[in-house]
Amino acid sequence: MRKTFKGGVHPPHYKEATEHREIEKARLPQRVIIPLQQHIGAPCELIVKVGDKVKVGQKIGEGKAFVSAPVHASISGEVVSIETLPHPVGGKVLSVVIQSDGLDEVDNNIKPFGSIESLSPEELKKIIREAGIVGMGGAAFPTQVKLSPPPEKTIDTVIINGAECEPYLTADHRVMLERTEDVVFGIKVVMRAVGVSSVYIGIEDNKPDAIKKLEEAVSGEENIKVIPLRAKYPQGGEKQLIYAITGREVPSGGLPMEVGVIVQNVGTVTAIARAVKTGMPLIERVVTVTGSGVKKPRNLLARIGTPFKDLIEECGGFNGTPGKVIMGGPMMGIAQTSLEVPVIKGTSGILVLTKEEAKQYEPGPCIKCARCVDICPINLLPTRISHFSQMGMWDEAEEYNALDCIECGSCSYICPSKIPLVQRIRIAKGEILARKRKK
Repeated sequence: MRKTFKGGVHPPHYKEATEHREIEKARLPQRVIIPLQQHIGAPCELIVKVGDKVKVGQKIGEGKAFVSAPVHASISGEVVSIETLPHPVGGKVLSVVIQSDGLDEVDNNIKPFGSIESLSPEELKKIIREAGIVGMGGAAFPTQVKLSPPPEKTIDTVIINGAECEPYLTADHRVMLERTEDVVFGIKVVMRAVGVSSVYIGIEDNKPDAIKKLEEAVSGEENIKVIPLRAKYPQGGEKQLIYAITGREVPSGGLPMEVGVIVQNVGTVTAIARAVKTGMPLIERVVTVTGSGVKKPRNLLARIGTPFKDLIEECGGFNGTPGKVIMGGPMMGIAQTSLEVPVIKGTSGILVLTKEEAKQYEPGPCIKCARCVDICPINLLPTRISHFSQMGMWDEAEEYNALDCIECGSCSYICPSKIPLVQRIRIAKGEILARKRKK
């Protein structure tokens, strides 16, 4: 029996349009927009000015805080403006706009760092930090911080997340098939950086070709094992993945390191491999551009900072009038109000839905069916927290562990009355956190 977790839902996969399409290099953008915040933590400090000439891989924003990550120029050209611009996760962020010179000239400081064995764990972590690598599954937590747990926390297991449970998205799937060697190389970097000898690669069983390819790639590696997982949403959630593979439960309010585990996405370890092998920081990523609302769905290797509209145009443009454009998948993705927003480090996909697919339904009354309770992967009471949120009862929402909600959207998906449960819980979480910051 395939390993899995408690609860969860089974939305249609909708991956057929791109799961067999190889990764293609996107056209070099004429202009990129590099936000100084693309990660969880403190924003970067600006280290360039308007008029500066920059090259590919050159650092343009310094992450000085411990929880931060620098940003780099993804094309060569001139800094033409520095201003607050719309960000794909919402609001506006100070951003560096670079106009391409068409040369795609690489910064002179970009050089290979040598073999893994020749580098100490601290040197590897420094390389990862300077490369601006963050979790590329969408959370965008600085990777170097994840790899530096407090001394009192003993880490004995690393899990590589190849689940990609969100419908439509196939970027990680293609990375596992086409960049298998880099996935394994990046895993070995993480093993040396953290000092662990036990690694599991978790892949949902709706990707049998990726399971086979990685099993072959690690067949000679005693300490790296591929674990096929039952395809179920949200299998790619950190806590769900840890439980499915190790049987360990991360406590309420805790992090994976509380149970001795670090989780890294397959895209992240691939970026780590590139940084060590070539010296190139994180300046591009694979983006699945898909959905019924786009003419030619594809998996594109896009430079960070490329406007969404450029990638949609490269995929043939809209198929009719779009109903909604989402960064990420339909369950946890973020709806966009502008196509001028750029690809950032956490952009795994751009999903275009038709008007019919994006149709909003009027919520009905709760019929007390408890389906949301049955499927909640965190064992919460979504309807109760939703009610507290509507009533502005933030203390009560916190008592019912609203902050533990991973916002997977399973409750909203399963609700027969179409009640926007996760949206209301998200509001409660925001209010609770805002009140905590004021104390």
